[in-house]
Amino acid sequence: MLYTYEMDKLEQLHEVLDGHNRLLIIPHNDPDPDAIAASLGLRYLVAELYGVEAEICYSGIIGRAENKALVRYLGNPLKRLKKIPVRSDIPIALIDTQPGAGNHPVPTDIHPTIVIDHHIPKELTSQAKFADIRTDAGASATIVTEYLQAGDISLPPTLATALFYGIKTDTMGLSRGASPADAAAYFFLQPKIDVESLVQIERAQVPDTYFKSLHTALQSTLVYDNLVIAYLGPVKYPDLGAEIADLLLRLKDVKWVICMGVFEGDLILSVRSRSRQIGAGNLVQHVAGNLGSAGGHGTMAGGQIRIGDREPRQLADQLTKSALIYLKGGSSLVGKPLI
Repeated sequence: MLYTYEMDKLEQLHEVLDGHNRLLIIPHNDPDPDAIAASLGLRYLVAELYGVEAEICYSGIIGRAENKALVRYLGNPLKRLKKIPVRSDIPIALIDTQPGAGNHPVPTDIHPTIVIDHHIPKELTSQAKFADIRTDAGASATIVTEYLQAGDISLPPTLATALFYGIKTDTMGLSRGASPADAAAYFFLQPKIDVESLVQIERAQVPDTYFKSLHTALQSTLVYDNLVIAYLGPVKYPDLGAEIADLLLRLKDVKWVICMGVFEGDLILSVRSRSRQIGAGNLVQHVAGNLGSAGGHGTMAGGQIRIGDREPRQLADQLTKSALIYLKGGSSLVGKPLI
């Protein structure tokens, strides 16, 4: 039977929400389109099927122009967490992240009731009453889309557009880490989307600081054979590194990209990989795992390290050496300036 697994998960979801009329949905910090869409989809689902009112709260910043345009299009459904305190008497759903991932604001003494994610399972996730972790999925929005299909829920164009865009961005239009499930969800949603609005979101105007940061990034980029490393210095928003990493991965013969930038006292890492043997998640865990929080999967990953009293550039150099040892067997390789 089609969606048998998802229908079973919907029954489990109903059981864990039984007796509750509120839910707090929290995506990872600095939420991207996939996290935003999956959170919105879950909010719509629990309202339609179970009559549960959910609020979506996040920590960090939504800084990328496209992401800002997306939340404006959706009517600004996300609220900054500082306005809504985390309370242990209200069920919490973590979306596109997990307990112990280090990229969300849920205190360690509060265990989320629901966890939906497509990254490598974390040990603490097993404590959740409901968990659906699918590492073969390219996007969390795919998982939520399948729930909505299993529940036979009609989707408004705004939600369909958000879910479609979430899958599209996390899989680069099904070209990066996409599974058959991602493709099925993508093409299920495609006829339902608001095409004109999606075009406006994808072509959102960017501030002049974006081009200044791009200039800095390209001038600081060093190429170590098939590894590219860029240190951006201070950045205006934390996911700028991800934008630059995606761009640099297009460089011919490159297999790995590491972008590093400083934001509010943290060194932010964005990692991309084309390697089938060594994924981005493995790379970022090796480079930053013992110094801060890091996670991801085959083609894309990220991390953050509290700088403290260390000099940011020296810390970036330390991570560069660690990456060279891990990927190249030594740290003596000299990088060639891209420009």
